[in-house]
Amino acid sequence: MSRKVCILKGSPRPEGNTNSLLKPVISELSLSGAECEEFNLYDMNIRPCLACRGCQKNWSAPACVLNDDMDGIFSSMLSSKLILLATPIYVWYCTAPMKACLDRAAYALNKYYGDEKGPSLWAGKKIALISTCGYRPEKGTDLLEEGLKRYCRHSDLQYLGKIAERHLGYNVEFMDAEKEQRARDFGRRLLREL
Repeated sequence: MSRKVCILKGSPRPEGNTNSLLKPVISELSLSGAECEEFNLYDMNIRPCLACRGCQKNWSAPACVLNDDMDGIFSSMLSSKLILLATPIYVWYCTAPMKACLDRAAYALNKYYGDEKGPSLWAGKKIALISTCGYRPEKGTDLLEEGLKRYCRHSDLQYLGKIAERHLGYNVEFMDAEKEQRARDFGRRLLREL
């Protein structure tokens, strides 16, 4: 399998804090030859899961009944070794487009919900988190991280950890040399897992 990375960007601001923290990570991944495919979730048509279980009839493909932009994301997830989630924290969890994406993947890629239990189509994939928040990260991203750990166990995925940075206020510059270095170090750590 190639060193492909599916990057799901859940920030409404293309030049916001989350994307500023993500850029050094992508730079490290790309410089080392990883193929990064990015999805700006706020720019996409991603409908919420209907829990209709239509996707459970086909155990060989996502087969979601909704016709939207998730098909391209499913394809990237399945062909990637690492799925990188980049999201600001809104009310102690990821943004709405990211949550919709994760809900859809939980159903369409895990064939657990039909009349018989089927396989996880993405078993063994690796997931990592890049997050920004207004609270200290240990109080701002803890619920999302715990949710992702459970999500990974449920889906037979490997959780690789997170980088989370705090923004001290709208009148304060978010990125600095220390945050950039931590982001680059995180990117290099992820490379060792590819």
